[in-house]
Amino acid sequence: PSSPEFREKQLEKFRELAPEVDIVITTALIPNRPAPELWTEDMVAAMKPGSVIVDLAAERGGNCALTKADEKLVTDNGVTIIGYTDFPSRMATQSSTLYATNIRHMMDDLTPEKDGVPVIDMEDDVIRGALVTHEGEITWPPPPPKIKAIAAAAPQKKEAEESPEEKAARELAEMKKSLNRTGLLLGIGGVLCLALGTVAPPSFMQHFIVFVLSVFIGFHVIWGVAHSLHTPLMAITNAISSIIIVGALLQIVSGSFLVILLAAISVFMASVNIFGGFLVTRRMLAMFQRS
Repeated sequence: PSSPEFREKQLEKFRELAPEVDIVITTALIPNRPAPELWTEDMVAAMKPGSVIVDLAAERGGNCALTKADEKLVTDNGVTIIGYTDFPSRMATQSSTLYATNIRHMMDDLTPEKDGVPVIDMEDDVIRGALVTHEGEITWPPPPPKIKAIAAAAPQKKEAEESPEEKAARELAEMKKSLNRTGLLLGIGGVLCLALGTVAPPSFMQHFIVFVLSVFIGFHVIWGVAHSLHTPLMAITNAISSIIIVGALLQIVSGSFLVILLAAISVFMASVNIFGGFLVTRRMLAMFQRS
């Protein structure tokens, strides 16, 4: 028997897990003795509504404090406790189905031509293992099954760990490389903006520069986010970008039919973007939360 200290630690762990589990199956039985109580009333009370306890030790009193032999009961907090003592007889249908499936597959192996004529394949491990006599000779016990040896994987070379000085030097080199690349892109972008400014009107250049800066800032913001959060981030960004719905609503009162039509389409598409963005974000973030 376990010590009192071990039992207390065991029950303490069970109490910790009780609010999280949905199904509990208890099987602890001791010959000629009552079943030990492992799932107490307070553990049942801590479980979520809809949870199920299957007590396979019900014939000796049960491992759950609330188990009643040969009964299925539902507690006040919605936990179902099953204390049937005749599970073997209740599984007759499933057992017969599984056994019949195995026999059918074996008959398929014995009659590969589907003509009812058995073909004894002595190289088939299943047929050879079930064969007792064949052509007047005793074939039992069968030889050991043929097992192909799997070559051991070649040992991988363990990379030498970097010293703190080497790690700092590598990070500094990577940072300099990133800064150089960023500076080069900014320089090229600046030259292109200057070239475009010589031919484009001032009003266009004002909006174009804001657009370029937005792309640059957005790229660096998203680049620093973990890949697993890219989808919810983009979804919420789409929802925020739907501020264009304000412009569409302002144009929907225009006197031109074409402008009204385009504004209505814009309102519809922006609405889909808003609600779809928040919906996707909510579902994605729910994946990172514990139920």
